[in-house]
Amino acid sequence: MIPRYSRPEMSTIWSEESKFQIWFEIEAHACDAQAALGVIPAEVAKTVWENGAFNIDRINEIERETKHDVIAFLTNLAEYVGPDARFVHQGMTSSDVLDTALAVQMTRASNLILEGIERLLAALRIRAHEFKRTPTIGRSHGIHAEPTTLGLKLATFYAEFSRCYRRMQAARDEIATCAISGAVGTFAHIDPAVEAHVAKKMGLKVEPVSTQVIPRDRHAMFFATLGVVAGSIERLATEIRHMQRTEVREAEEFFSTGQKGSSAMPHKRNPVLTENLTGIARIVRAAVTPALENVALWHERDISHSSVERVFGPDATIGLDFALHRLASVMENLLVYPDRMQANLDQLGGLVHSQQILLALTQAGVSREDAYKYVQRNAMRVWQDGGSYLELLKADTDVQAHLDDAALESLFDLGQHFRHVDTIFDRVFADQPATKYRLGD
Repeated sequence: MIPRYSRPEMSTIWSEESKFQIWFEIEAHACDAQAALGVIPAEVAKTVWENGAFNIDRINEIERETKHDVIAFLTNLAEYVGPDARFVHQGMTSSDVLDTALAVQMTRASNLILEGIERLLAALRIRAHEFKRTPTIGRSHGIHAEPTTLGLKLATFYAEFSRCYRRMQAARDEIATCAISGAVGTFAHIDPAVEAHVAKKMGLKVEPVSTQVIPRDRHAMFFATLGVVAGSIERLATEIRHMQRTEVREAEEFFSTGQKGSSAMPHKRNPVLTENLTGIARIVRAAVTPALENVALWHERDISHSSVERVFGPDATIGLDFALHRLASVMENLLVYPDRMQANLDQLGGLVHSQQILLALTQAGVSREDAYKYVQRNAMRVWQDGGSYLELLKADTDVQAHLDDAALESLFDLGQHFRHVDTIFDRVFADQPATKYRLGD
């Protein structure tokens, strides 16, 4: 991923230095286990830990000749370890190193992604409670529907990202497996105890059965989960972008002193952060289909998956990590305009209460078909000519025959729409993911 959309914490996980360090630790821990089993001399494992090192430029130099990255690494490692290096990689195959190392990197990446979701959840919880009862118009098809609150809007996103958190936990647990099973995964030349030892030391579980590679359904689920989280990011980003439109202007991204919106139009305040998030979400989701296609490898192993994972392992996790923290910052600093929300809600002269009238008429004995007709014909006049919906209803003899002025006025009360806000909040915020954040503090 390009530096512009990268946080150092996540980029470091995917650096060449980090990758080769993980490779070294896998090989060194395997030597410890082999020594404990008596397969290699005990002093060899000690020598590997004490003298083992690598040089990235040298590895790349060797790989230009060998055309094999693991062999290049082992050759360079041997230059530091000396003759005892002949015992390194005993009974192992390159996939043992590559797949286990990738599992370590993806697990560590998952932990950072979970931290990003935690930060976003904390921001959403705070802002949802801040605007718990702030009236705004709900929209269906982009058209004014019925009143809701900004708090309820944000509660839907809190619930969604809570699900994302649990999905990410499951994806992390599923990907965190170790395979040190040798050629075609039979343990023909290495004891399963080596795998168990390496797994424990690297913070992984053993892969129950591998074909030489760790089954790629695990990786497919991991990237699919990243894609779902990215979809949720885009949904929230899109909501903010719509709210920031000039015609709406119910909320907007924070606009800092000195910030510029347009090279040509000095008045512009553009939703550049949420537009950026929409784009990054597309990049992350682009990993999903190739990851699914990686599941169907040939027989016990091929490397058609390798190039995909070398690109999308870093790009998808780095991009998602960046996006989560950017979105959290947007929510932490979001500018909200309650007066504009109320003005938009009132824009159609009270039409948003039409269902209240419809239901009251049916309760008063009018058929649903006739009630709908009475309510709609007056609503269409407001759509076309403006004016007060309440006053039109008061002047409608068919409506008046069943609902007097006082009854009609009572039906234009916003409180009807907000009477279960507490119930919804109790449902949403009682079900909190177990995070290190005290969400809402």
